[in-house]
Amino acid sequence: MARLAQTAGLTDIQQEILSTVRNFVDKEIIPVATELEHRDEYPTQIVEGLKELGLFGLMIPEEYGGLGESLLTYALCVEEIARGWMSVSGIINTHFIVAYMLKQHGTQEQKDTFLPRMALGEVRGAFSMSEPALGSDVSAISSKGVRDGDEYVLNGQKMWLTNGGTSTLVAVLCRSDEGHPEGTAPHKSMTTFLVEKEAGFGEVRPGLTIPGKIDKMGYKGVDTTELIMDGLRIPANRVLGGATGRGFYQMMDGVEVGRVNVAARGCGVAQRAFELGVSYAQQRHTFGKPIAQHQAIQFKLAEMATKVEAAHAMMVNAARKKDSGERNDLEAGMAKYLASEYCKEVVEDAFRIHGGYGFSKEYEIERLYREAPMLLIGEGTAEIQKMIIGRRLLEEYRFQG
Repeated sequence: MARLAQTAGLTDIQQEILSTVRNFVDKEIIPVATELEHRDEYPTQIVEGLKELGLFGLMIPEEYGGLGESLLTYALCVEEIARGWMSVSGIINTHFIVAYMLKQHGTQEQKDTFLPRMALGEVRGAFSMSEPALGSDVSAISSKGVRDGDEYVLNGQKMWLTNGGTSTLVAVLCRSDEGHPEGTAPHKSMTTFLVEKEAGFGEVRPGLTIPGKIDKMGYKGVDTTELIMDGLRIPANRVLGGATGRGFYQMMDGVEVGRVNVAARGCGVAQRAFELGVSYAQQRHTFGKPIAQHQAIQFKLAEMATKVEAAHAMMVNAARKKDSGERNDLEAGMAKYLASEYCKEVVEDAFRIHGGYGFSKEYEIERLYREAPMLLIGEGTAEIQKMIIGRRLLEEYRFQG
């Protein structure tokens, strides 16, 4: 086991889970990831393997057939998976945000209906906030859900839906003015709807279309899509939690879990970049010795390792805070911001250590170099994280003059 990014205080069960996941990553993901990524191919076999390991039920309570593990265990598993291929961690992340939202906010009927099948990976989750005209400005959402008898009619266009094609349950945030007089704050007139659908592309149920995969620079393999609702009818019992107007708070709770996940992904990718850099530096010779013996390269390796260690420590702290039941938006924002920035820097240093070969598709670092930028914008941009961090700090350190 490598020296970096160790986590103190883990139980025997947590260590066993992590060891199992790391072995799976080393044997089943790393050898095929670059080839699948270059073909933009969905990792079907890998996903089936994760199902067999029970990872789709990792945080789902045991009473619903899951493993009932903590956010920390989940984040450490994500770190390992992202070390192998970041796209695979994305497939699990969106699933877990929806499962977490159901566990925390769902009605008993909603939990009973979905969580056991989600634990098995039979129902796969995705969640949707973004729209074509907005990203992090959630208050500007224009998709609408309007009550019509025992149903709601949903209209609007959603964007950047991870697992849009392969998912069969999507948590969709829409504006719903029912019971909310004009002038109500935007975040108090939003509702999360649980939308069941067929996997695939095209019209996946009446009124709901998944047009196809968005072609991306990196983060390939996983399907990222739009979602178009045109007269989509949803039963009233598929409002998350059974009451309208709570959607913003439910989604933000889920996003806190998502931000810890993105931090974990950054840690995993940075770890892999360091492994590739430190290995290559000992094999490549210049001026009669391995480049690892040149001080300039040793300085790079020292900086890279320190960043890997620091990001991991902040990610673990944010996960533990959420597990303890405390508010963790400050810690999650800090961890996501630092881990994604450090990931980019560590990947770039590993890329530089590889020299010209870093630019070759034959070397794994080329893939990491295209994947790292997604972490700077996913689950809220670095700038949004800094806004959250700044506001929370001003709350905590309010001037008492």
